Amino acid sequence: MIILNADDLRKALPMPDVIQAMKRAYAALSDGRAQVPLRTHLPIPPHDAVSIFMPAFVDADQDQALVVKAVSLFPNNPTKGLAFIQAAVLVLDSETGCPLALLEGSRLTAIRTGAASGAATDLLARPDSHTVAIFGAGAQGRTQLEAVSHVREIQTVWVYDTNPNQIASFIQELAGSAPIPADIRPARTAQQAVRQADIFCTATTSSIPVFSDADLKPGVHINAIGAYTPEMQEVPPETVARALVVVDSRLASLAEAGDLIQPIQQRIISPDHIHAEIGELVLGRKTGRTSKSQVTLFKSVGVAVQDAMAAQLALKKAQEMGLGQVVKW
Repeated sequence: MIILNADDLRKALPMPDVIQAMKRAYAALSDGRAQVPLRTHLPIPPHDAVSIFMPAFVDADQDQALVVKAVSLFPNNPTKGLAFIQAAVLVLDSETGCPLALLEGSRLTAIRTGAASGAATDLLARPDSHTVAIFGAGAQGRTQLEAVSHVREIQTVWVYDTNPNQIASFIQELAGSAPIPADIRPARTAQQAVRQADIFCTATTSSIPVFSDADLKPGVHINAIGAYTPEMQEVPPETVARALVVVDSRLASLAEAGDLIQPIQQRIISPDHIHAEIGELVLGRKTGRTSKSQVTLFKSVGVAVQDAMAAQLALKKAQEMGLGQVVKW
């Protein structure tokens, strides 16, 4: 068995390759070539925590992948010097079920989630998009910006977070790290960031919309990758109602995405308002943007096919590069 830590994964998962892997993963999902049960939530009441289990089997263009990801959210961890999110991905041989690898899950999740937005941006954003707004200056916000910068020629970035120290760290770490531009600006308000954006990425756990619909530019593309429970919400219902909505998975989004569930419950939209799964765009079965002024929204709650294809790519690259620790099983 091979063990890949976070640093191994950073080397083994170059963003352009992961973006292409996400397109293959989504295509397999929409084509019925993946088995992906809804994630299982296991509450841990004594610690106000939850563990989430996400299995997937993907049969994509002669590549098969079988994985189980476990993600645990322990809110008291920071007081113990530990990260709030703990995760691991177990990779199994798709022909025999034998364990093949154990991968550090937090880094893999951040990279594959960023790559998903990179794929959506490539398929939906205007080609002349040059300004990005990032909401949430954590690990997810970093990979969102990296991925978007690989598929569009980004010149200016606005970053907004409720923690100014997070913003300063974000800028210091990323400014000028190609293909990310040097021009990364702190936004004093959400409005300041949104009004400038051709591409807008939200990566928060907010329970209320984080921006106003009236502040959006015509033709903006939004990647909404937070709000992964029915109670969470990042995007105003007005924006959802007027946008071309593309999701990672219809089934998962209608069960978990507060950004869609709440407007449906309020009868602002119906489930049919979802235009397409992103895999349908990759397969050419549905069209994307139809005009320069159209607002497009990619709503993702995260699906395990992403973990499966990212893990498969990581193993391949790790073997080529001699990364990881091999242990007897």
